[in-house]
Amino acid sequence: MRILGIDPGFAITGYSIIEYKGNHFTLIDSGAILTKAGESFPDRLVKIYDDMQNILDTYKPEVLSIEELFFNTNTTTAINVAQARGIVLVVARKNNVPIYEYTPLQIKQAVTGYGRADKIQVQKMVKSILKVDKLPKLDDTTDSMAAAICYAHSSRFSKAL
Repeated sequence: MRILGIDPGFAITGYSIIEYKGNHFTLIDSGAILTKAGESFPDRLVKIYDDMQNILDTYKPEVLSIEELFFNTNTTTAINVAQARGIVLVVARKNNVPIYEYTPLQIKQAVTGYGRADKIQVQKMVKSILKVDKLPKLDDTTDSMAAAICYAHSSRFSKAL
């Protein structure tokens, strides 16, 4: 099964394509959709849309696993991230890719076995599960890998949106 993991954002949207067969993971590709701070917000959303469409066209994932929105105090940032996340969901839906959402706690639980794991613990487990020598510099990309792994570990219990 080919899984597209997404860590949504409006400045950085991390993505990973992971192949999962017979309890074995293979990282196909990963990266980030980057938008420029000086561009208008609608133009940044269009960039996310276009890049997401390109990712779907190139890798043809069977499912999309995306982190649910979580925010503490900065409402403006949360609204912008929510809009970017909405773009990702629209592109997936328009391409008939089933969407699965997970909270940060669920993702940590699926990857490390502990829902309150810190970033370092998650990164170590992602590296181990995917059997890669090193992880990307951007945490957003690593978080997208964790989202994809979460789907694979919980797919029989998941329900598509």
